[in-house]
Amino acid sequence: MAPQFMKIGEMAKRIGSPVETIRYYEREGLLPAPMRSEGNYRLYGSSHLERLQFIRHCRSLDMSLDEIRSLLAFRDSPEESCEVVNELLDKHIGHVAGRIRELQDLQKQLEALRNLCHTTQAARDCEIMQSLASTDDVVPTKLGTHGGGCH
Repeated sequence: MAPQFMKIGEMAKRIGSPVETIRYYEREGLLPAPMRSEGNYRLYGSSHLERLQFIRHCRSLDMSLDEIRSLLAFRDSPEESCEVVNELLDKHIGHVAGRIRELQDLQKQLEALRNLCHTTQAARDCEIMQSLASTDDVVPTKLGTHGGGCH
């Protein structure tokens, strides 16, 4: 039986990923370049699908591309010790714990800001808006240090 191949659109649909994301993973070297059809269409096989699923699962755990590269290298060398994987996960867990602390601090800052206003009033009199526009530290430290584009 001949191997089954699919074009990028079909693979994207099957895996639930945008086509551009698949191309990006390919450019980043996470996904090997597929065969090409006579019409120069990308033709992906089951190994691409499995690898893409692995990458997506890692991304759902908020792993960086470098972390995923390391895991893929380990996956491609099945005889190696899993010590590298354990170290990578321990480091990632530490990173996540740090982010949780930062988000808890951000929540406290937002709550303190919200507590500045207890009544409905005109925008010009809104203490929240005045605090956000102020150069003084009316709200606890680090207000506004949350990285844009993180969501």
